[in-house]
Amino acid sequence: MKPDNVLSMIGIAARGGNVQSGEFSTEKAVKGGKAYLTVIASDASENTKKHFRDMCAYRDIPYAEYADKERLGNCIGKKHRASLAVTDEHLAKAVMNKLTQAGQLNNGGNK
Repeated sequence: MKPDNVLSMIGIAARGGNVQSGEFSTEKAVKGGKAYLTVIASDASENTKKHFRDMCAYRDIPYAEYADKERLGNCIGKKHRASLAVTDEHLAKAVMNKLTQAGQLNNGGNK
């Protein structure tokens, strides 16, 4: 299986302490202005996806629906995760570049 560059970059951000994961922590990071990118699992509920899409669009935070809950959690050393926020601007930009290359970035703004 080919390595997933997006998940690898998210894993690097997580090891550096620059990822908030889980719905509560992700929402707190977004509302607190600490999130530079939000990633939502592709198999999250439609309600969860809409909640984060709307929240990110309102605050001009880029977001992406990427991977499934299991893969999203595994890349940061956790079990299942429906959402996560990258809290370092430079790492978020690196992940966004990878998402753009994969055609998966939905830009909520230009933060």
